[in-house]
Amino acid sequence: QVHLVESGGGLVQAGGSLRISCAASGRTFSSVAMGWFRQAPGKEREFVAATSWFAGSPKYADSVKGRFAISRDNAKNTLYLQMNSLKPEDTAVYYCAGSNIVVPTTTPSAYDYWGQGTQVTVSS
Repeated sequence: QVHLVESGGGLVQAGGSLRISCAASGRTFSSVAMGWFRQAPGKEREFVAATSWFAGSPKYADSVKGRFAISRDNAKNTLYLQMNSLKPEDTAVYYCAGSNIVVPTTTPSAYDYWGQGTQVTVSS
């Protein structure tokens, strides 16, 4: 059984930084796509960033481009999201997702495995 567990969320002031992590167990995700999504209250889940070992440059949502950076440590089977210059509108539950395909995609339905989410709150 695949398990994705996010950690590192919390409360941060606007302009601050936070790094969240996603530890994967049950299988190795080093060769397939992994991504981050977020969902704010009353809104749909939206794409944040995705990466794949085969695909070269990661993908980012326009709203986070230049501020967030996705990375992975394949030896630790862990995915990270470094979030800088945080804004109140970044407040959401952030979800880690793993796929069975190699190309990173922005579509939630393309991901087969999901973590339970970690809350990120940015105060103004």
